[in-house]
Amino acid sequence: MYRYYTKGVCSKSILLNIEDDILLDVVFEGGCEGSLIAIKHLVEGKHIDEIIDTFEYIPCGNKDTSCPDQLAKALKIYKEHVLEAN
Repeated sequence: MYRYYTKGVCSKSILLNIEDDILLDVVFEGGCEGSLIAIKHLVEGKHIDEIIDTFEYIPCGNKDTSCPDQLAKALKIYKEHVLEAN
């Protein structure tokens, strides 16, 4: 399990369970529950690169980031620091 602490959004952190570059489970702590449950159902079972390509740079209102964008950032950091380290 990998935890990412979000910045600039309502959710406080994102818990990720990743195996073989596939996102098996994601849990957003805090935030807009209905929207985040929908995102969870959309991304589970997908390759992390597909999720990054889909959700990166999505804003929320007048913010430069959003919970989907924070998910993409978390996955990019995971790729850079966990996958490449192995």
